[in-house]
Amino acid sequence: MDYGKYKYEANLKAREARKNQANTVQKEIRMGLKIDKHDYETKRRNVEKFLSGGDKVKVIIRFRGREQSRPEMGVRLLNRLAEDVSEFGFVESHPRQDGRNMVMVFGPHKKKAQAMAEARKRKTDAEKAAARGADETSAPEAEAETGSES
Repeated sequence: MDYGKYKYEANLKAREARKNQANTVQKEIRMGLKIDKHDYETKRRNVEKFLSGGDKVKVIIRFRGREQSRPEMGVRLLNRLAEDVSEFGFVESHPRQDGRNMVMVFGPHKKKAQAMAEARKRKTDAEKAAARGADETSAPEAEAETGSES
């Protein structure tokens, strides 16, 4: 094997390894203790989106004024969130008080590389389906055009 071919194959392997490699990113969601139902649902959806994308999520609850004397309410809110997103991720670190904030970290069930590979596969499948759909719609039109000429 010549050196040029060896170098080319090594470069291909390195490129493939980089494509499958993924950096784990820690996303951060902040909310207050007195969060409304709709706002909570929006934050929950964002946490689910990040976890299904393979990212870790750090949820922070801010305590203001008298709220600091009721940390059990923050624990209750974080535990409710943990139950709601349990199918997308797991609790990596349980609720802990950190000054004026309460922090909890969620980890994804699937790794970032798996999530990226799934997204890539879904994208190529959708492109193939769109191409097939375009071919099927253009075929009857072509038949109609050739049939009208005779």
